[in-house]
Amino acid sequence: MPHSSPLRILHCFRSPVGGIFRHVRDLVEEHRAAGHDVGILCDSSTGGEHENRLFDQIRPQLSLGLTRFPMSRSISPADLTALYRSYKHIKSLQPDILHGHGAKGGAVARLIGSVLRVNRYRVSRLYSPHGGSLHFDRASISGQAVFRLERLQERFGDAVVFVCDYERRTFEAKVGVPLTVSRVIYNGIKDTEFESVPPAPDAVDFLYIGMMRDLKGPDIFIEAFARAEQAAGRRLSALMVGDGPDRDRYQAEIVQRGLGDRLRMMPAMPARQAFAMARTVVVPSRAEAMPYIVLEALAAGKAVIASRVGGIPEVLGDASLALAVPGSQEDLARIMVEAITTPEWQDQVMPRAEVLKSTFSASVMGSSMLNLYQDLTAAAAKNDQR
Repeated sequence: MPHSSPLRILHCFRSPVGGIFRHVRDLVEEHRAAGHDVGILCDSSTGGEHENRLFDQIRPQLSLGLTRFPMSRSISPADLTALYRSYKHIKSLQPDILHGHGAKGGAVARLIGSVLRVNRYRVSRLYSPHGGSLHFDRASISGQAVFRLERLQERFGDAVVFVCDYERRTFEAKVGVPLTVSRVIYNGIKDTEFESVPPAPDAVDFLYIGMMRDLKGPDIFIEAFARAEQAAGRRLSALMVGDGPDRDRYQAEIVQRGLGDRLRMMPAMPARQAFAMARTVVVPSRAEAMPYIVLEALAAGKAVIASRVGGIPEVLGDASLALAVPGSQEDLARIMVEAITTPEWQDQVMPRAEVLKSTFSASVMGSSMLNLYQDLTAAAAKNDQR
């Protein structure tokens, strides 16, 4: 990635789990390799041992450091303290780029960046929704309030970056056409991840891997598994991997339904480690932006069955037979049965790895993002000269 001078890039987000964390880690690695200084500011009250290990892996690349303050999920009086502490810290780092991810990270980056701009400090302010507030219903009172707030905050930013075209279209429908520069930059994964992960001899039929919360559909997966087993007329096997606020409830449901000997749960682990334990990955989300797990599973040579939500059709193909009606256990179960009973189903339905690599690679994502950063800093420098 060619560049004129090193940039000082700070990523702000709340929870160091899931797709946002993965997105930021990949950008850190790409931009640090290109000679830029990068740092992270995020919440200190979320994440576990798995996330701590991931932080340890990238900490040497964070020349602007890793800083963690308590950040609540919802708006609260504690935000004032967090904002002040964040402001003092960000001001000391003197970043060229403040990139906020998710609703909370976007608010922090744009508000603090704007205060710095008032004090005649040149900094570019970016926001990536990553789904987040866009999951709200536009017809609800809470949704209307959230989208008005999104519109207001646009006036304090320089660019909005969407991880898929679906996210862009949703933003335009619920918030409006962006008032600032906007780009669609797809999530991408590393070249080394485009290597098959063969299933272990005792691999299960189906794998759910992700956050244990209703938005991601673990309950849909449990019900669909039970229905698929009944429709197939034989015992099937499955594994659920991940942590989250509703994990105990899903475990209790598995036991209550008598599925415990065929459907196991395990804590969060590296995705490729989990891929070796299964033949087919199921993504039953009720809502998504552009989930990394779909890209990771396909790159690892796994069959993927997913809900038709967010940017997933942009990966699997809009007419893919692997896409299920969102929220429908019946439709998900139907596809699960087809996947295990139809010879060569994976070869016929899954997209080719070479096609994925040309669009959804970390190098493409990193260079596209860096080009945007440089365009914004160049524009800011030009405005200062006027």
